[in-house]
Amino acid sequence: MARATQHIECAKGLMRQYFIELEDPDLAYLVEGTDEFNAYIEDMRWAQEYAFANRQAMMDEVVRQVAWFLGRTLRPEPAINCHHNYTVMEHHDGRDVWLTRKGAIRARSGDLGVIPGSMGAKSYIVRGRGSRASYTSSSHGAGRRLSRMEARRSLSVESLNAEMSGKSWNAPSAEALLDEHPDAYKPIAEVMEAQTDLVEVVHELRQILNYKGVEEVRRKGRAR
Repeated sequence: MARATQHIECAKGLMRQYFIELEDPDLAYLVEGTDEFNAYIEDMRWAQEYAFANRQAMMDEVVRQVAWFLGRTLRPEPAINCHHNYTVMEHHDGRDVWLTRKGAIRARSGDLGVIPGSMGAKSYIVRGRGSRASYTSSSHGAGRRLSRMEARRSLSVESLNAEMSGKSWNAPSAEALLDEHPDAYKPIAEVMEAQTDLVEVVHELRQILNYKGVEEVRRKGRAR
């Protein structure tokens, strides 16, 4: 986060240096081709590669643990690398552009992706349809219906326990996970129905186990 903050402050400083007036300081930007822009892109790509390595390590460990539990060797299908909230250069409408998928995943024609619901809902393996109107993207997941603060104010531990009935999850930490309550999110079935022009469903996954890093959830809650 410190490196990201440095780049943001650098952009704000450049706006002041060149007397560029913005409606909001948070709209500060870096100009492509400059040393400052290139330094940001280098750090951003490093962070995205680091995140990829983390996902790969977690998937390898899950496969290892399942194989141990079943007592046999597993030959899993090729992993689906599906991430969101990232930036990449792509070619759209006849030109190269820096595209940020915020709350979205890549859904080029034939791309396999994962669209999860809330911690109590189904998830979907999808295949992209390559919609040009969406810059070959689809939603990352259900999306929040309530902010984290509103969820903690209006939802209860009792209703969270009821929603998660029949599933294995870190129930002793229910209070810390209240802002991840399924009712804080939009119904995933409705979200999927609204984007049939962006993706097709390949597999529908029914949840039997859910795990969230509770300390990370608490840290995010304090930050907000």
